[in-house]
Amino acid sequence: MKSFRFFYPGLGIKRWVGLGAVGVSLLALGLAYLLSYFLSQPFPGILFPLAEGTLLVLVGGSLFSLAVWRFYGVVVPFLADHPKAGDLPGLIYQRRLLERGPRIVAIGGGTGLSTLLRGLKLHTSHLTAVLTVADDGGSSGRLRRELGITPPGDFRNCLVALADAEPLMTDLFQFRFGEGSALAGHSFGNLFIVAMSEITGRFEKAIHESSKVLAVRGSILPSALGNVTLKAEMEEGETVHGESSITQHRGRIRQLSIEPEGAEAYYEAVQAIQSADLIVIGPGSLYTSILPNLLVRGIREAVKETKAVKVYVCNVSTQPGETDGYTLADHVNAIYRHVGQSVFHYVLANSDAAVVLPDEWGNKVVQLDSEKVVGAQVVLDDIVNKEYRLRHDPDRLSQALLNIYSHHVRQGNHRSKNSGRWMAEHVVAEAERVGKR
Repeated sequence: MKSFRFFYPGLGIKRWVGLGAVGVSLLALGLAYLLSYFLSQPFPGILFPLAEGTLLVLVGGSLFSLAVWRFYGVVVPFLADHPKAGDLPGLIYQRRLLERGPRIVAIGGGTGLSTLLRGLKLHTSHLTAVLTVADDGGSSGRLRRELGITPPGDFRNCLVALADAEPLMTDLFQFRFGEGSALAGHSFGNLFIVAMSEITGRFEKAIHESSKVLAVRGSILPSALGNVTLKAEMEEGETVHGESSITQHRGRIRQLSIEPEGAEAYYEAVQAIQSADLIVIGPGSLYTSILPNLLVRGIREAVKETKAVKVYVCNVSTQPGETDGYTLADHVNAIYRHVGQSVFHYVLANSDAAVVLPDEWGNKVVQLDSEKVVGAQVVLDDIVNKEYRLRHDPDRLSQALLNIYSHHVRQGNHRSKNSGRWMAEHVVAEAERVGKR
């Protein structure tokens, strides 16, 4: 029965139920004692004590009635306006589980990162996204060039991915203006973030305040302060500047760097990485979403030095203009070539060999040459989206990552403040989730 879920471990309810039972017992004993005292006295002798007791009963009853009435006024509208609140024990249990979840930092950008966040937000409330600030295409690129603002596009997508707001509000943030106006191509969310930056005076403050508007679970942080420009040295010797120019060039990249080279890492992003239990690198565009973060001095060192469990999530498919022909080992070696080894403990890749992509898309399934991957353990799992096979499935991906984290903790390689309690409760929650399928 759902009512018994109120007594799940960790809800913080049993202690108050027990205390309430003790209080009722003491109250009953006290009333019994007073009643026996009154009955043992002659009638004239109990008039005054009876009046005093009656006054206490009236005052206490009035306060209790007031408390119940106000509690009723607060709780009932909430239950009426939130259909999911009908399973109140389940909601409380989920919130407790999220509060005890591992501290997870996801590093990347683009669609891959927002997909990952949609899954992870169901497992922990300690979630931080660290995003690249090198985007220079589309609406973000126009705003960056015209206003000198940090490109907001990836931040907007992550805000929506982590939002608990009403669907109408998230749809509003993703609304894009059509042709025929000066706003053509811009999304409302990008413009909202720009306006918030003007009001607050800082881009990172604007993201923080926008998170409140959308009731975001977790934090969204830039990897660096200010704008960063990508510079790619191609194998044929040409140098290409800018993210959009690199992807349009369609050449094979030999080396990627950022300008300015001494770009300052955002201190909150560094702190989040240092205190994390699990760090997830990717999925996302290898050269334009993942590496731009790891090339920021301070971010790179923090990732290498942290004691967290570190996992690189390889893309399901190659990306035209960036990773044409890349195998699993090629993706890993490209990261090693730019930032060195010891960047991650595990490499997670899709195991579904049945994935077939149409030739006209230009994408090819990443070939699995796990035996060529060095310096990290390869984990294969079915994490692809069955409807849109270019992308990962948020639920499958997040579950695979948490399985890796749980395995690592069980091996005694890592221990966080909440890991023991989280694992015990996570097992119960996962058993229930599987049982409902």
